[in-house]
Amino acid sequence: MTSPAASPQNFRDRLRAFNKCVCDGARLMVGQGDYGTYVAHITKTHPDQAPMTEREFFRNRENARFGVGNTSGFRCC
Repeated sequence: MTSPAASPQNFRDRLRAFNKCVCDGARLMVGQGDYGTYVAHITKTHPDQAPMTEREFFRNRENARFGVGNTSGFRCC
């Protein structure tokens, strides 16, 4: 008899959660935030503002990462 902690479904759920964690960490390492987290934050803390589209969010994060609009020149970090 298998315990509930060792069930195949539980294992798949835990593996899926681990995979999401690894992917989110990799995105953060390269400066790419999570759009879903951003939307949840804007919705909760700034209900009067419309969140950026996913494309706008991606462009915003890329610009911040590479210093676009920074008057002191290129900035990678």
